[in-house]
Amino acid sequence: MTEEPLTAGGRLTELAALFLRLGILGFGGPAAHIAMMRDEVVRRRRWMTDQAFLDLVGATNLIPGPNSTEMAIHIGYARAGWRGLLVAGTCFIIPAMVIVMAFAWAYATYGTVPEAVSLLYGIKPVIIAVVAQALWALGRTAIRGWRSAAVGVAILALFLAGVHELVLLAAGGLAVMLMVNTRHLRGSAAGFAPTALWTSAAAIAAPAPFALSTLTLVFLKIGAVLYGSGYVLLAFLRADFVLRLGWLSDRQLLDAIAVGQFTPGPVFTTATFIGYLLGGVRGAVAATVAIFFPAFVFVAVSHPFIPRLRRSPWANALLDGINVASLALMAGVTWQLGRVAVTDVTTAALALASVVLLVRTPVNSAWLVATGAAIGLARLWLR
Repeated sequence: MTEEPLTAGGRLTELAALFLRLGILGFGGPAAHIAMMRDEVVRRRRWMTDQAFLDLVGATNLIPGPNSTEMAIHIGYARAGWRGLLVAGTCFIIPAMVIVMAFAWAYATYGTVPEAVSLLYGIKPVIIAVVAQALWALGRTAIRGWRSAAVGVAILALFLAGVHELVLLAAGGLAVMLMVNTRHLRGSAAGFAPTALWTSAAAIAAPAPFALSTLTLVFLKIGAVLYGSGYVLLAFLRADFVLRLGWLSDRQLLDAIAVGQFTPGPVFTTATFIGYLLGGVRGAVAATVAIFFPAFVFVAVSHPFIPRLRRSPWANALLDGINVASLALMAGVTWQLGRVAVTDVTTAALALASVVLLVRTPVNSAWLVATGAAIGLARLWLR
């Protein structure tokens, strides 16, 4: 069935509706967000092929910033140009920002974070199924022979052994590039290593006076240079807001990270929480805009170069290797989350039923997540 042509306004409306919904129901972190996006834009709407989607996944791993948000921005750009870039990214971020701001208000008013364990009880096993189905489909496109399969298995094993994800992405890309282009090894032995990020651990004697401009600049810097997981974000935030400026305590920082983890949407909305604690609504908005702004810039600059990478044998193989490594990292995160998510008969049944529905029917993964949330809340009320 062919898609009916849409006007530019129709495409923007489509993007806004899709990413607002994903921003509300996008629990589970970047791997889950990317899997849900793949379900929507490849499987259901057929806006792009699995290969094109994989190339965008690989491209997000080459630039700093929040991967799932950058995927939303890439998809918006591919679908509707510059306006699509702005609409998709903004609509994915806004629901999470509003939800986190509500938690920040409750925290500032009552001194605690409302309980969300029961909600996640039903959501996590569904997320496992969504990611597993996406991994299977994307893996069939990314794995191109025994070499890339071997690289993927090695990356997964090293990730589970504790090797840093940036090292693994670099290693995966270089390994496939060199294996595919063995005839051109002479003169091309120069490799690269991820830039090490060091932060000062020196404590200050007294807190610095709060300034909205300083808050904005700190989050702009973090958004512009941060690679890696939420643990890397934690290190940056502690170095700046606890040790250097003295604006937060360690407990407040850990509570901010926790809210960013268990609310839907991008984990970087931890910035919203911190901004609200320090500067109210103005601080929350300033911090959110500052930490996400670099992602829009990086995607706008890098997106036109993705097709060019495919035309170079070396860059093409490098991107293939990064794609394989990215999927291996997604698989590792899914395994770790699955050990926590599937804990009893109910969660096992939820995960299994979700897999069956995703494979056998055109069900929308967002509705499966909503159903899981409802089951988790029902379990709380029935206690």
